[in-house]
Amino acid sequence: MIGLLFVVLALATFALKAAALIDAALQKEAAYPAADKQSKMVWLGILGAATGLQLLMGPANLFGVGFLGGIINLAGIVAAIVYFVDVRPAVRSLGRGSSSDGPYGAW
Repeated sequence: MIGLLFVVLALATFALKAAALIDAALQKEAAYPAADKQSKMVWLGILGAATGLQLLMGPANLFGVGFLGGIINLAGIVAAIVYFVDVRPAVRSLGRGSSSDGPYGAW
């Protein structure tokens, strides 16, 4: 039963990291510096490394291989949460403009 819980937690954290990576890849590159955030490539690197390392460690291995693997996985979870809570809202608010927007907002 405990093993199943770890598998579910590992899959949930992997899904969180993968969703953050996909969302970061879909945002406009110019929106990151405009929102005063790190560049798109930096976020893709951080989130890609976090997602890839968890994939290499295996879905049932939530805490990685030993203490270092656990720290790396935890850092990836924190990076994905920071992306969703801080970076994504700032970047998306700048990327919402469309061609129908006038100089003072939407027509």
